[in-house]
Amino acid sequence: MVTATNEEQRAAWLGGRLPEVERVRPGLWSIPVPIPINPLRYVLVYALELPDGVAIVDAGWDTPEAFAGLTAGLAVAGYTIADVRAVLVTHIHPDHYGLAGRVREESGAWVGLHPADARLIPDRYDEGFAEGLVRRERALLDRCGVPPASADELAGASMAVRHFVRLAEPDVLIEDGDRLDLPGWDLRAIWTPGHSPGHLCFAEPGRRLLLSGDHVLPRITPIVAVHPQAPANPLADYLDSLASIRALEADEVLPAHEYRFAGLADRVDHVIAHHHERLDEIEKTVAAAGEIACWDLATRLTWSRPWETIPLFMRRAANGETLAHLVWLEARGRVRRTPGTPDLWSPAT
Repeated sequence: MVTATNEEQRAAWLGGRLPEVERVRPGLWSIPVPIPINPLRYVLVYALELPDGVAIVDAGWDTPEAFAGLTAGLAVAGYTIADVRAVLVTHIHPDHYGLAGRVREESGAWVGLHPADARLIPDRYDEGFAEGLVRRERALLDRCGVPPASADELAGASMAVRHFVRLAEPDVLIEDGDRLDLPGWDLRAIWTPGHSPGHLCFAEPGRRLLLSGDHVLPRITPIVAVHPQAPANPLADYLDSLASIRALEADEVLPAHEYRFAGLADRVDHVIAHHHERLDEIEKTVAAAGEIACWDLATRLTWSRPWETIPLFMRRAANGETLAHLVWLEARGRVRRTPGTPDLWSPAT
């Protein structure tokens, strides 16, 4: 059973409000940092007290509102941006990585990231590489059967978020199993690819805590999609890395969104079951169609709202998630792909 460990924080999430800055445990603070123009509304940055300052896990978007929110939250805990000694980035999405560069500029903190995400930084956030990434995205959308007018708009749709990122190459590459050099803490890195290739969770065995980033959230599930920077089978990576954290002895999970919760194993089981239900639905829909492109398949699936009401940008995410499930099924011999423009998917037998 999954239960919120702070009902006020949960009520704030459900009520569309920003939760309070909170002292979670001695030496550990939760700081909500606002995200502009985004249904997630905020990212929860965690500040870990050190003998000479604080380390933070994630940072927020590089916007004035986010920087002000982070600064104000640190002030409640008795610190300033200048006191930040380290920024541990769970993954390179803008709401987690975007402010890391500015925090380093203001404080001299080191920035840590998994190598798999560090390798993606130039392609994703350096303007000199943007055109190549857009071309690759457009080719992928064509192979999925996205109508040309929509594909033109969607290929470059994520380029706007580059403005919410202060480009920052990491000072420290954090590998799976690394013990972070943070005095007073026994923080261990766990590589949990899926939502991004280099996603990291951080476990604190002595305090029985898991800082889960976007890997495990109490209510929603993270996007796991095929895109030009994704590995060959991101859903397989995600399901495997979910299984890898299931047995952790964590009394409490501190996610990057929504609210803190208990019941890690139950939540992991629920998310795995959700994906297998989706895999079954997709396999049955492919069988009923006989042969179908990914985009057309996505329009026939069950979503949280009717397909016609889903904004175009979110349809791109839905298409990428559908493709990730198709690739998983293909790898297990449950569906077959006929390459082309578009690729067509059919029953394996």
